[in-house]
Amino acid sequence: MSVLDGKPVAEKIQGELGAEIEWLKKERRQIPGLTVIMAGDDPASRSYVNSKSKLAEKMGIRSKLVKLPETATEKAVMQTIEAANSNPLVHAILVQMPLPKHLDHWKILDRILPEKDVDCFHPFNQGLILQNRSRIFPCTPCGVLKILDYYDLNPAGLNAVVVGRSFLVGKPMAAMLSNRNATVTLCHSRTVNLEGILREADLVVAAVGKPAFITAEMVKPGAILIDVGINRIDKEEDFANFCPPSHYEIFKKKGYILIGDIHFQAFAKAGHYSPVPGGVGPLTVTMLMSNTVELCKRQTGLS
Repeated sequence: MSVLDGKPVAEKIQGELGAEIEWLKKERRQIPGLTVIMAGDDPASRSYVNSKSKLAEKMGIRSKLVKLPETATEKAVMQTIEAANSNPLVHAILVQMPLPKHLDHWKILDRILPEKDVDCFHPFNQGLILQNRSRIFPCTPCGVLKILDYYDLNPAGLNAVVVGRSFLVGKPMAAMLSNRNATVTLCHSRTVNLEGILREADLVVAAVGKPAFITAEMVKPGAILIDVGINRIDKEEDFANFCPPSHYEIFKKKGYILIGDIHFQAFAKAGHYSPVPGGVGPLTVTMLMSNTVELCKRQTGLS
């Protein structure tokens, strides 16, 4: 059993990006520009946006956060996107999800120019992924592949199961693994015999958003387990069901603990697994920076 630590993977990519950003600044007088649009004040979104801003500043990327109120109208969000679309200093646009429920996220995401769509959620970019023609990819699924590459885990020929079919992670993840020649099953809440399907999986990517949903009984011995879920446990009565005793001191100190979608007992059966936190998480923000740099190069004729 080996741990797939995302930190060294992220550090390696960030080092390569740092050199590229310096070259763009010195040789081409270009600074990659990222605009993040956030409506409302969801705590998880706020934390994630802060981590994006900090890394962008550290790496020398021009980053701007536009915060709109929870009550923001569709028109106000659209106008903000249009301003970023037309700004030549903005190479990448991200609308932080989830949006307030009164907003139509499809209409809003579709308004971002495909060439500035850093998350690859525009239908044009999703189509390129399905056709295996894209050069940038949604940040979290791309982070998963970067981890597999770093640890020399080739998905080609593997029986891969993706649990969760969101357009944010599950669906693009399934397409990207298929493009890497894995045999992919995409599972969801209506999948019949999920346990049986998982027990045949060589590679599992869990992105269902339910704490410790995949248990040890569902896992094939020696499987690769990639946990994308991030779930907060802040009730002491839930701790024993979801978390190893070794984490109890962390729980007592913080008052909560973050866990994934895969139960910790399943990791003992795995050949390789990514932890939560510390697995895919560092790669998600890193790939956002990588996509921003790539979009800057394309828009300035350098790629």
